[in-house]
Amino acid sequence: MTFKAIKQLLSEFFYIAFGILLASIGLKMFLLPNGFLDGGVTGIAILLSEIFEFDISYTLLAVNVPFLILAWFNLSRRILIKSTLSIVALAVFIHFENFNAITDDKLLIAIFGGLLLGSGIGITIKNGAVLDGSEILGIFVNERLGISIGKVILYFNALLFAATAILISLEIAMYSILTFIVTAKVIDLMIEGFEDYIGLMIVSDQFDEINKKLVDDVNIGTTLYKGSGGYGKRGLQTEKEIIHTVINRIDIRRTYAIINDIDSNAFIIEFDVNNIQGGMSSKYVARDYIKKLATKK
Repeated sequence: MTFKAIKQLLSEFFYIAFGILLASIGLKMFLLPNGFLDGGVTGIAILLSEIFEFDISYTLLAVNVPFLILAWFNLSRRILIKSTLSIVALAVFIHFENFNAITDDKLLIAIFGGLLLGSGIGITIKNGAVLDGSEILGIFVNERLGISIGKVILYFNALLFAATAILISLEIAMYSILTFIVTAKVIDLMIEGFEDYIGLMIVSDQFDEINKKLVDDVNIGTTLYKGSGGYGKRGLQTEKEIIHTVINRIDIRRTYAIINDIDSNAFIIEFDVNNIQGGMSSKYVARDYIKKLATKK
């Protein structure tokens, strides 16, 4: 193993440990003292510990075992090992932590418990491990039955919260749903990042003028590639240049206004971008430098 690979592995384990710490704080300081659930396997462990008065750390380990067995058939050995170590570490943290609950306000418990738990799970997933087996179940069912991972997790949690409403209370179930929503949103933010990028594909006869305006006025980089033809509402389309770019969401209205001023009939496809690396959009290069690049054709 090279030095670079060892450095990468150590970095992953450092962030996983930090994620575990955040998740355990969210559980011990907010959710567990008040009987609130999260979604997924963690929610099942909390529900069982509440009903049967089991130690949550042991319950968490026991409930995750079937899902780790599924992971053996669906995930790489590297992810399986890291996930197993992460789940064991989370159970150990929960068992030995002595954090006390800092509030009895149910709304604050749901929001901040979900915030900390979601941050921990998101950081862990981003570094190649899982703290909750519901994602593993989603992958397994998707490969066998073709049902999307998102739907599997949604149905799984619907059953969990329904059971919570019946076995504990409707109020706890409702607050737990709020916790789950916060957790899920924070996980997305941790994985996808806080920058909100949008991709645009622009087809127009005035592509050269639009491209120049985007570079000069919006201060973004673009890529041009050739479209060999096609068929649209104006009949057979001839070969033309297509503009491809990535912008920050804050610039979207100004970008559309520029395009419409030049060609109101331009064909635009907008799509979400979860992550970008390199390029001018993420580096915010100086406007003068981009103009200089635009003139070198």
